[in-house]
Amino acid sequence: MYIILLGAPGAGKGTQAVMLAEKLKLVQVASGDLFRQALQQETELGKKAKVYMEKGQLVPDEITIQMVLERLSAPDCKKGAILDGFPRNIKQAKALDKALMQKSKAIDKVVYIKVSEGELLKRLSGRWICRNCQAPYHEVDSPPRVAGKCDRCGGELYQRPDDNVETVKKRLEVYFAETSPLIDYFKRAGKLLEVDGEGSTAGVNQRILTALR
Repeated sequence: MYIILLGAPGAGKGTQAVMLAEKLKLVQVASGDLFRQALQQETELGKKAKVYMEKGQLVPDEITIQMVLERLSAPDCKKGAILDGFPRNIKQAKALDKALMQKSKAIDKVVYIKVSEGELLKRLSGRWICRNCQAPYHEVDSPPRVAGKCDRCGGELYQRPDDNVETVKKRLEVYFAETSPLIDYFKRAGKLLEVDGEGSTAGVNQRILTALR
């Protein structure tokens, strides 16, 4: 079973992918992890990707697609996989469909974790990190006991530049512009499942499992 998880930054895709992989006994394939591994292991694809990443540019589709397909051909992906963070656009989706078709496989379902823009802004722009131990906090959902101080080590809390409201808005705009056509693409293929991504993590997970069944 091959499942794609779609959702804006802050929708909880990564968390849900881990939970689903465990419950469905499938491998989680996250494009971000693949990049990090390829860079650490200095693979050919990793070296190619590094050139773009060092310049702060998006890695071209060709390299990303190759990396994901290479991972999917590994023995542990024989039973299927949960794709998290890929495909990001129509070109990647078509390349994935074509590659799977050549192996007599196909994407079974695409789960779109839908979260309102207001909620995404609240989740993303409220994040704070400890400078010392990197513990994450959220000013609404999980604030520190003392404002600006880490509960664990007393370190100073700071906000990443890409977690301020203006930057978050831009990130969301880019995401929705890229992903809207992708959602239509899978909808037309009859594979899209829309799931409400607001509420507790366990509640969202249960909704996804129910939709998949």
